[in-house]
Amino acid sequence: MKFLQKAKKSLGQNFLVDKNIIKKIIEIANIDKNKTVMEIGSGYGNLTEAISYMKPKKIFAIEKDKILSSFLKKKFKSNGNIKIFNKDILEMIEEKNWEKNITILGNLPYNISTQILASLIMLERWPPWYDVLILMFQKEVADRIIAKTKTKDFGRLSILANWRLDVKKHFDVSKNSFFPKPKIVSSVLSFRPKKNNKFNLKNPKNLEKVTRILFSNRRKMINKNFNKLFNNKDDVAKNLNIDLNKRPEELNSEIFYKIAIEYEKLLN
Repeated sequence: MKFLQKAKKSLGQNFLVDKNIIKKIIEIANIDKNKTVMEIGSGYGNLTEAISYMKPKKIFAIEKDKILSSFLKKKFKSNGNIKIFNKDILEMIEEKNWEKNITILGNLPYNISTQILASLIMLERWPPWYDVLILMFQKEVADRIIAKTKTKDFGRLSILANWRLDVKKHFDVSKNSFFPKPKIVSSVLSFRPKKNNKFNLKNPKNLEKVTRILFSNRRKMINKNFNKLFNNKDDVAKNLNIDLNKRPEELNSEIFYKIAIEYEKLLN
């Protein structure tokens, strides 16, 4: 395959070129003629092309790189159901007018992958406009997303991701599947929105704040940071039956959701 330019580190560019991996991603997506598909970071259109073979209703291909975006417009000019956007995905996620039940695929830029995921989780309206996310992360990040309580990888990312989404790991991807070849292994995860979330928050950013403060001293007991959040109100910890002598990684995700709900009450 001929490349137009050197991959840009500033955009986290590592292009997926392995046809077998592309095929496996498409199989997870289960695309049919009624589906609208959004692809984050279309690059040279290898995955876009494979999606188009499934004949979905529409494909929104998002590519921030101007040169690659122009390349994609030429490559797919005869395909009327592919719309190319030369935009930043982080700005597009916030748009209010997306149709419902979009399937989102993406070999995410490593440098902003967690930011993209967080933006998709923190949408005000829930259930969201997307139906499923099938995203590729560097393996280290994927391990943090799927981590369980009392493990070294458990932290803010796993708490946030599992709050509103059912997460599943599918497979790892060798560095040889990309050009240029990254230094790390990648992983493909899928995320499906939880339709009935029993831990509702008026402002999702309150969960982000609670986890940021409680994990700010990961190796220390949570008592000082908890008291910072609740202005030394002992009754909150008693009501939630929380041992303030524990470290944040020793608490399960549900406890953090309950703490965020109590914190929100304090603000009202």
